[in-house]
Amino acid sequence: MVTRAKICGITRVEDALAAVAHGANAIGLVFYEKSPRQVSMSRAAEIVASLPPFVAAVGLFVDAEMDLVHDVQQQVRLDFLQFHGDESPDYCQAFDFPYIKALRVRPGLNLLQYAADFASARALLLDAYQEGVAGGTGRTFDWDLIPAGLPKPVILAGGLNAANVGAAIRRVRPYAVDVSGGVEREKGIKDAAKIAAFMRGVLDAEV
Repeated sequence: MVTRAKICGITRVEDALAAVAHGANAIGLVFYEKSPRQVSMSRAAEIVASLPPFVAAVGLFVDAEMDLVHDVQQQVRLDFLQFHGDESPDYCQAFDFPYIKALRVRPGLNLLQYAADFASARALLLDAYQEGVAGGTGRTFDWDLIPAGLPKPVILAGGLNAANVGAAIRRVRPYAVDVSGGVEREKGIKDAAKIAAFMRGVLDAEV
C-alpha cells in the first residue's frame, strides 16, 4: 500500500519545494487568522505557482465566512478545500468544490455517523482534540478510536513526526498522513531535514 503525505502549514516557497523534493503529494496552506501558520493570499498564490504537476494544493479554513473562501479560490489555484472547524455538510457542499472534512477525535465521537453526514467529502482528516484549539496541537490521539470500515479515505494527523509516523501507518493503515509541527524549525518555518526524515518514515512503513 502506498501512503500519501501532505505537508501542512506551508508559508514559504522554499518549504513547498523541499516538501516536493522529498516526495510529498500535497501541501497545505492555512487561511485562518488565529494560526501562526496563516499565509496571505498573495504569498499562497506565489507558493502554488511554484509547484510542479501532480502536487496538490489544499486550502485550510476554520469556520470561515463564505466570502473569504470564495476570495481565496479566485486568487489561489487550489485543488482541495479543507474544513477544520464546525462546518456543516451543507456549508461544505455549497462551494461545489472537492473538500476534506477534518474531525478532532475524542471518546464518544461517532466517526461512522460523521462519515455518513459528510458523504460528499473526498476524505476525513482525523486530528487530535484539544478544547479551544482548531488543530496543530502537536498531540497524537488514541488511534483505537478509529472504527474499522470507515467508508471514506482516512488522512491521519495529530502529533506525527519522523519517529512515530511509521508506527502510525502500520497501525491505522490510512490513505494519507498529514504533518505540520513535526517538520518545523519554528512555527510556520519548515526544516528540510525533518521533512526528509518524515518522508523516509512514510516510505519505510509501506507494505
